[in-house]
Amino acid sequence: MYKAIIIDDEEMARVLLQEMLTAYCPQVETVGLCANLPEGVKAIRQHKPDIVFLDIEMPGYSGLELLDFFNEEEIDFSIVFVTAYNSYAIQAFKLSAVDYLLKPVETDDLLQAVKLFELNRKNSNLEILKQNLSDVGMKKIALSTLSQIYFVNLDDIMFFKAEGAYTNVFINDGRNILVSKGLKSFDTMLEENPNYMRCHKSYLVNTNYITQYLRANGGSLLVADKHEIDVSPSKVAEVLAKLT
Repeated sequence: MYKAIIIDDEEMARVLLQEMLTAYCPQVETVGLCANLPEGVKAIRQHKPDIVFLDIEMPGYSGLELLDFFNEEEIDFSIVFVTAYNSYAIQAFKLSAVDYLLKPVETDDLLQAVKLFELNRKNSNLEILKQNLSDVGMKKIALSTLSQIYFVNLDDIMFFKAEGAYTNVFINDGRNILVSKGLKSFDTMLEENPNYMRCHKSYLVNTNYITQYLRANGGSLLVADKHEIDVSPSKVAEVLAKLT
């Protein structure tokens, strides 16, 4: 049995989420309902929860400030943000590899969030989320491998390459990181970023690093003067329009 605390300034939202957990996630017991961050901090210290469902926009404090109340060794709980934020902020959640639920919470989304928590119990990447929510443009992305998480500036990534169910991320310092996530996920995360372009089913490229378009063999791109990546025939016109 896992212990959960819900922190949300809206009483109806707290009660509804508790009822959904009781009905659909019997392995999760709600041990605290809190209307603000100070109440939440007190409840966390008292009940030692496994998971905290946390609203971001609340009077007095932002949910993003939660971890400021704890020393690093005290943070042994996972966080799932429950938010009504707009699409720009949702992109920040995705880039930061932070678990979140959109209001109104759907049953399937709640079940998926609890499943992910059970499979991979870890703290949210809150500092990266804070940066991405406060910046005018998204600056960093969390790249999760089987053993660790890398935080990389988006401007430093040259391209993403599909490797089956994984993605190889090529960075301008010579590293490439094999990430346990498919290319489609990154394509969705970065669809609003004007610097990134899907030029092929296997490649998502940062246009700032494209140095040449090569006409031979159906068309390809030279990235940083050394990496040649394919362009799909159906994408040639779009690629040339983007580059000229």
